[in-house]
Amino acid sequence: MYIAITPQKIGQTYSNSAADYVAYLEKENEGLEQENQEHFFNQTEDRISPDKVVSEIDANTAKLKKIEPKFYSVVVSPSQRELKKIADNPEALKTYTRELMKDYAKSFYREKPVTVDQIKYFAKIEHERTYRGFEKEVLENAPYRKQIAKLENDIRKVARGELKGTIKKLEQEITALRQAAPHQIDGQLIVAGMKKEGNQSHIHIIVSRKDVTNSFSLSPGSKYKASDVEMHGKKVLRGFHRNQFYEKAEQTFDKVFGYNRNFVETYTAKKTLVKNPALFRMLLGNLPTNEKALALKLLSKSGMRIPIIPTNKVQLALKVFHRLRRGMQRAIESGSIGI
Repeated sequence: MYIAITPQKIGQTYSNSAADYVAYLEKENEGLEQENQEHFFNQTEDRISPDKVVSEIDANTAKLKKIEPKFYSVVVSPSQRELKKIADNPEALKTYTRELMKDYAKSFYREKPVTVDQIKYFAKIEHERTYRGFEKEVLENAPYRKQIAKLENDIRKVARGELKGTIKKLEQEITALRQAAPHQIDGQLIVAGMKKEGNQSHIHIIVSRKDVTNSFSLSPGSKYKASDVEMHGKKVLRGFHRNQFYEKAEQTFDKVFGYNRNFVETYTAKKTLVKNPALFRMLLGNLPTNEKALALKLLSKSGMRIPIIPTNKVQLALKVFHRLRRGMQRAIESGSIGI
């Protein structure tokens, strides 16, 4: 599971309206019959119209400055293994979202505990994801696509008489390159914009910066986990526990759906891999045999080649883990659901 929390921007400027983002989230509904569309929902309502989402988010911005975000995007991406556990059921994802937002509210550090009833949010489930330019599959295919493009240009030159050569031979070289490319779907090279295979359901949540009364700010983008400050002679508590939120998100999923989470699927493991690869290797090596076997299988599915780890001794090359760590960093940044 990956969760990304970002303030919504247009270039370098914070969005004044949620209209563009809501329109973007409606793209999967284009051309679908009403009964097949996914609708916005919140803690208590289903089938909320896009117009209502825009009007309520846009109206809930009292006293916010131009340099402050008006709303945040929270993208929740369960892994394919997690989606398989719930049979990729949209209603199960709605149930999870409503429980998750309780954890979100509890992660704010305030004088009085924040409850989900104080959070103004709207969520929507999407079922498709596309590859982006910085993802591993696209980057590793790039040299092959570049050479294919050159050969296709050479074919046009040969046809015009500008270059000597045989078109059939050039076509054979292109065919060989297409077959040799490391990442393909149904015989087609993976490129940016191509739809991903398998279950790709994920949740988009639009969260207002202000509470439901439009009175005080609730920013998940706070750089503070927890701090006390003096404002107008009064002690004010501020902050948002991101790590706590990410960990609770996993725990809530596991509790609600009876999911048995493997070590490498945990936020703690991913964070350890990025910050302390040696400790990650040690923890991985100390797993029980069955858990270790599943961990390696999950890592392999993420696209990383991991050497066999004997049950009595860890023999992992450090350079492999450097590659894995870089891949994990890209995955976290992109909200990927590869593992």
